Amino acid sequence: MQGHGVRLAATQTGPDDRPPLVLVHGYPDSKEVWSAVIPHLAGRFHVITYDVRGFGGSDAPRGPHAYGYERLAGDLEAVIDTLSPGRAVHLVGHDWGGIAGWEFAAMERFDGRLRSFTSIAGPSLDQIGLSLRRLVRRGRLGEVIRRLYRSWYVVMLCLPGGPTLSWRGALARGRWAREMERREGLAADGYVSRASLQRDGLHGANLYRRNILMRLPRALRPQPARVPVQLIIPTRDHFISEGYYEQAERYAPRLVRRRVDATHWVLRSHPEQIADWITGFVEEVEAG
Repeated sequence: MQGHGVRLAATQTGPDDRPPLVLVHGYPDSKEVWSAVIPHLAGRFHVITYDVRGFGGSDAPRGPHAYGYERLAGDLEAVIDTLSPGRAVHLVGHDWGGIAGWEFAAMERFDGRLRSFTSIAGPSLDQIGLSLRRLVRRGRLGEVIRRLYRSWYVVMLCLPGGPTLSWRGALARGRWAREMERREGLAADGYVSRASLQRDGLHGANLYRRNILMRLPRALRPQPARVPVQLIIPTRDHFISEGYYEQAERYAPRLVRRRVDATHWVLRSHPEQIADWITGFVEEVEAG
């Protein structure tokens, strides 16, 4: 299907007359990251997934400018208009799908198109920036260093030549599979070591290069979500500190928090639990 100037690979399953869900993956994933969750949702909902630009089967435009929030929002609009015409959807995002989802949920352009938003292991960049600035003001520099240390890979991906160096070296396919097994407890299956991984890592790094460098240094006022939000936090996330979510209520006046004893890729380790929480939240929103 056609997105905002790019071709997007998308799938849909489940009854057409059921509430539509749009599942958005993170980095360096593809829509296949949802494969264990979808079977638990498809009986109750019309489930839509797509590869974000730069990943999987979607086009990969060159340069960071093509990966800004406005372009990503245009892609989501195209997905909704094409696969859920005339019907508002419930948005679910993991990692960068959640990070971008906070932006989409606050955009006036999605009024009437989004009914709810569930973020899994994904604070907004504004929440991260606000949390770090609060720590600096309070003199808690040790905690700042600990949080930034978790995100060492972000620096690498934003440096000139960093993505290429990373994905042809420390994050090459075989090493990535071993790291996922060691840190996340996930078997090195066909998805973890998929053929498109290096390409996805290289092109998807533009999400960091465009949005983090543009957003984190700015002291922005909170832009609240315009729909109800469910926040699912893996408490053993190796990459994102739980402290980044401490200001989430400022960005979501109607917020439900969930905590799960899991690591970052909770979609793969706890698919049934994730599906149950999505189902319960969406059904509550649908019931008003």
